[in-house]
Amino acid sequence: MLSALEQAASPDPWTLHQLQAALDDPDTRVFGIEREGGLVGHAVVVRLPFDAELQAILVTQEARCQGVAGRLLKAVIEQARTWQNERLLLEVRASNDAALGLYRGAGFGEDGRRRGYYPAHIGGRREDALLMSLPLA
Repeated sequence: MLSALEQAASPDPWTLHQLQAALDDPDTRVFGIEREGGLVGHAVVVRLPFDAELQAILVTQEARCQGVAGRLLKAVIEQARTWQNERLLLEVRASNDAALGLYRGAGFGEDGRRRGYYPAHIGGRREDALLMSLPLA
């Protein structure tokens, strides 16, 4: 189900190997939301020595703007607090306005920028990654 969601909803889907590694890692949690027997969203968070990192959050096109991403982000934040992390980190494409609105609305602040980090979409240019964090302590 995770792989099918990645293929259907992500412009840069994780490989089956990456998904399996996340599921097998004791310092990683994968959260999912199902509707009518199908997975409509998932999030992946990793525990680091002092921080946690949101590595992915993905929602199907049909389930967007229905609170799914917000519920996933809330679960990730709760997990990072359970781990007693100081901050929750993430990076996001600078053009991903929906994700930026979600993260800023949850209290994340911008910490920096990686210029040209993301590969270009077809016919486009490489894109910056915004580095963001949410203090948890």
